[in-house]
Amino acid sequence: MSPEQFSRPGAIDLSALRPPTGGGPVGTAGAAPTGGGGPGTYSFDTTEQGFQTDVVEPSMAHPVVLALWSSRAPASREAVDQLSRVADSYEGRVSLVRLDIDSSTSLAQALQVRAVPYVLAVLRGQPVPLFEGSVDEEQARQALDQVIQAAVSNGVTGTAPPRGAGPAEATAEPEGEPAADPRFADGDTAMESGDYAGAVAAYRKVVENSPGDAEAAARLAQAGLLQRTDGVDLAEARTAAAERPGDLDAQLLAADVDVLGGHVGDAFDRVITLVPRVFGNDRERARQHLLELFDAVGADDSRVADARRRLASALF
Repeated sequence: MSPEQFSRPGAIDLSALRPPTGGGPVGTAGAAPTGGGGPGTYSFDTTEQGFQTDVVEPSMAHPVVLALWSSRAPASREAVDQLSRVADSYEGRVSLVRLDIDSSTSLAQALQVRAVPYVLAVLRGQPVPLFEGSVDEEQARQALDQVIQAAVSNGVTGTAPPRGAGPAEATAEPEGEPAADPRFADGDTAMESGDYAGAVAAYRKVVENSPGDAEAAARLAQAGLLQRTDGVDLAEARTAAAERPGDLDAQLLAADVDVLGGHVGDAFDRVITLVPRVFGNDRERARQHLLELFDAVGADDSRVADARRRLASALF
């Protein structure tokens, strides 16, 4: 899945699927049960009545994955529940919304559902198919990683709020949502407006004041990635890299494009392969560029740990 898919011609405009006035909210009589994911999770059920507020509107702020299943096919619900558990482990970087097509036939028709489970990513109100049928946990994580990378490339960098309180907090006094970290306010505002240079400058100040802050480093790296690729034709960048294998600038830009398109492993491979073939300042540039990509992807990604080991071998 590539970032440009989210603005492709012919994409379904989900805002046009707003249910008619008078539909009750999710959880009212006749709606699908809102359980399943359990309290304090980032996955939940919806229906046509809650589709606008549960899927379309949140997709403007954070990545949403829509998982369609059928009450006539119990195995499809089991597969979606497994995907829900994987999505919850991302702790709000993506929310997963489950929809029973048997109670939402008009949406199923609009989304051209052919088989269940049918899973789509939704960013800025536009859906992109991810997969049909059941997948294992590794495949599910790869798909969700691609969604998050595509979200970053589209400037969708928010996180989803949890649904309900966790079991330990059930009897505690309700608390408000954690306040946003004010250190990131200027950078976040610049990101939302597409001012990536401004975001880089703002996040760099935070990193300079808190050099060990992993979140600050990640935000800076993501803003830098978007700044470097802003206005770049992705296909042309890949073609240039293929035609000029010895061109450091072309290879580093292609690595950026790979990350944006969700091809994280390819991006890491490209730079690690390049390192032994360049020397001096060029080698240091390649190394630093790869470290920035590590920050952009996140230290908790298993591909980063593997690539770090391979980079060390390539350097020494």
